[in-house]
Amino acid sequence: MGGAFVGFGFGAIQGGLFLPAAFESENFDRLVVAEIDAELVAQIRRAGGRYHCNIAESESLRTVEVSGVEVFNPLVAEDRAALLEAIAGANELCTALPSFKLYDSGAASVAALLTEGLGRKVGNPQSPPAVVYAAENDARAAARLREACLRRDPSGFQDRVIFSETVIAKMCSVVTDSSRMSEEGLLPLTEFSSRSLLVEAYDTILIDESVPAGFVRGLDGFITKPDLDPYALTKFFGHNAIHATLGFLAKQEGLRFMHELRENEELMMLAKTAFVEEAGVGLRAKYSNVRDELFTEHGFRDYAEDALERMINPFLRDPVDRVTRDPIRKLGWEDRLLGSMKLAIQAGAVPQIMARAARVALGYACEEGPWTEPGQALEEIWKDHGDDGEKSLCMNLVLDSD
Repeated sequence: MGGAFVGFGFGAIQGGLFLPAAFESENFDRLVVAEIDAELVAQIRRAGGRYHCNIAESESLRTVEVSGVEVFNPLVAEDRAALLEAIAGANELCTALPSFKLYDSGAASVAALLTEGLGRKVGNPQSPPAVVYAAENDARAAARLREACLRRDPSGFQDRVIFSETVIAKMCSVVTDSSRMSEEGLLPLTEFSSRSLLVEAYDTILIDESVPAGFVRGLDGFITKPDLDPYALTKFFGHNAIHATLGFLAKQEGLRFMHELRENEELMMLAKTAFVEEAGVGLRAKYSNVRDELFTEHGFRDYAEDALERMINPFLRDPVDRVTRDPIRKLGWEDRLLGSMKLAIQAGAVPQIMARAARVALGYACEEGPWTEPGQALEEIWKDHGDDGEKSLCMNLVLDSD
């Protein structure tokens, strides 16, 4: 097929999912990455464009090597010029940043790079059409990225470029603890690196099916859907909500790693009940008109059981502190815990288990924030959001939880 893949950000999603998928497809002549960490850029270059990624299977750990990677720092003028050239000729691109809030931030603005590079594509009829995947953890990531680009150039990219949403329920991390790397047998990114990529083997990645005219997808292992909204919200208010629920309950018990929950049948049963009878009831009610096995009682139960088993994969060795970090954000009115609880309430369920996890999260939020009273904290976190009656109901559920 030929063509080029261009990624933005060399974190766990880019290095552990998109680049390996592009490499293994053999559908691209070039693999290009934009990265502002000068040390990381130097390490990949010194390794000749090769790096390793550790894959946590259900029964073992394996390693894959990706080669032929060209990495450029957009803060360096010469590298920036090379990136713009690559963007103009790319078939598929992917942003995988820590947050969509970084799309148009700083001197290395991804929106600025895309706008200029894709603008060159539009100006050259010989360049291929392209799809830009937004892999940030947000249901509107691609729409936000497109809007950021259009603010810079309102003329847009005609019909040559599609910005594609993604649903990536893949757990992954960058490990920098040298003792942990040694104990778990994790290969470093390169022989010159002090970090390792660790991702689970799960590869059911959903993407928009829309493509520009004449486009042939090189990343052919993903699953296309005409409407990603039901799946994006199911991932956020299902998988993410219960992952946080399980994490906060584990933290309350003093556990350090998620796989330690394999020995705690009581908490795992609570998590399954919360997944199926609280989050699941709300999501299946909201998407009862979607013709997909996922939104049936049997299908959702299978989805929940599979997700829970993956959350406690011993080879992923996921730290509880990572799962429960930033409790203030996770308690947001529109975030995973409260969003899932509200759907359950609307469907007639009482989300007692998720409320209990939210109460634990609230305790840690008070430690991090300026609040001495839990109720005061929720008032502040939920300020300017929601209906007073709904907020009162949710607040009572959380504060009255054990």
